[in-house]
Amino acid sequence: MQASFIRLHPADDVVIARSQIISGANIEGHASRGLIPAGHKIATRDLAVGDPVRRYNQIIGFASKPIAAGEHIHTQNLWMGENKGDFTRDYSIGSQVKPVVALPDSERASFMGIKRSDGRVATRNYIGILSSVNCSATAARAIADHFSRRSNPAALANYPLVDGVIALTHGTGCGMDSEGLGLQVLQRTLAGYATHPNFAGVLVVGLGCESNQINAWLAKSSLAEGDTFQVFNIQDTGGTTKTVAKGIALIEKMLPKANAIKREPCSALHITVGLQCGGSDGYSGISANPALGAAVDLLVAHGGTAILSETPEIYGAEHLLTRRAINPAIAEKLISRIKWWENYTRINDGEMNNNPSPGNKAGGLTTILEKSLGAVAKGGTSNLNGVFEYAEPVDTHGFVFMDTPGYDPVSATGQVAGGANLICFTTGRGSAYGCAPSPSLKLATNSELWRRQEDDMDINCGDIVDGGSTVEQKGQIIFQAILDAASGRATKSEAHGYGQNEFVPWQIGAVM
Repeated sequence: MQASFIRLHPADDVVIARSQIISGANIEGHASRGLIPAGHKIATRDLAVGDPVRRYNQIIGFASKPIAAGEHIHTQNLWMGENKGDFTRDYSIGSQVKPVVALPDSERASFMGIKRSDGRVATRNYIGILSSVNCSATAARAIADHFSRRSNPAALANYPLVDGVIALTHGTGCGMDSEGLGLQVLQRTLAGYATHPNFAGVLVVGLGCESNQINAWLAKSSLAEGDTFQVFNIQDTGGTTKTVAKGIALIEKMLPKANAIKREPCSALHITVGLQCGGSDGYSGISANPALGAAVDLLVAHGGTAILSETPEIYGAEHLLTRRAINPAIAEKLISRIKWWENYTRINDGEMNNNPSPGNKAGGLTTILEKSLGAVAKGGTSNLNGVFEYAEPVDTHGFVFMDTPGYDPVSATGQVAGGANLICFTTGRGSAYGCAPSPSLKLATNSELWRRQEDDMDINCGDIVDGGSTVEQKGQIIFQAILDAASGRATKSEAHGYGQNEFVPWQIGAVM
């Protein structure tokens, strides 16, 4: 019979409940104390106040009170310690770098992609409408609504190869320093979307008087108008009604060219996957995250790229990445971003352990250290080839890191701006999410979630916990699902219409 708990490492001080455990159950020779929820931790030895507590053979916190073997370990008796987790991490830069043996082109996996005229390869074929500022969001959405297949199916009836016309709007663009970091990040994000291969055409709608002036943005981003890239302002056009009419007319001119595409075999070299986890639970680091990591290793071996992000959610586990950095400069850049976040939270009267969320804690995660150790597993075991700032173009193949917040929509927005043409998103609590124009695959960490919310999940990784699959087997399944989604197979989040509201650029700095 399968044990009622999971031991992850011989040196761990805890095991993880496979299902709800009642008082008196045998836990490695000790009787469990009280009711312990599924996915939560159980002490396997007596711990004194201040003792480190290990999971994955890594410190996840310190006992805040005496803990007896068999007792539930969670927020009531585990904390980050007086130094808020600022204990020494062994960065061992480059110590786990592996030799790279590149697969020949003939052995690389392929998918049915869309080749653009400039050599870029797309996984989807949208026309996008971007707003320069919140003030033009309503007009941008009205233009997109005209082409909605749900409310106005005739508008795209003659363009079956266009996946849709979508508006990606946001809540900023003004009330900010015109030369500050906040505007730089916004402009970099918009530029990444304006040039994304999954857009066959892009329309940018501004107001006219905002801080984020379109002409200045074009110059800084080296962008120029053309047949499939148009910009204009509401104030210059003469108001909302005329703006919507003009936008509709411009998109109607783009549609024939956008529809003149075909899918053809493309190397997996052209797939860039953004790695996300949201609504994590105690199983995330056991099932879906390491399974996604196994798929990442396969993608990298076949020449593709994977972007790990969410810097606050690798905090305390960054040493597992610096060991894989192919040179010291990459490792030092990652460490510098960690220090930036420590200062950023401090000056805003926060701390890094403000994360995990209430939902994470209900699912069994207690400290940010524990959450981070599980989150890093999404990145597999491949060498770390680069570190990028938010929304920077990712111009390096293989496994890389992008500095983003942990908030999923903001993080994924940065990844897509950097070039991700597909997102893989693990969840244990049941996040509802999509990421237009890039398809998003949802991976459930446990079978109970899969049964409850199968409508939103693409793959169940809970059978790893249940004993019906291995991490490696599930990694193969995820890798094939990546190829299928990149080839055009709709994900469940796409079927529900997710993606437009989840465009959330990172807003940094004071709102003036």
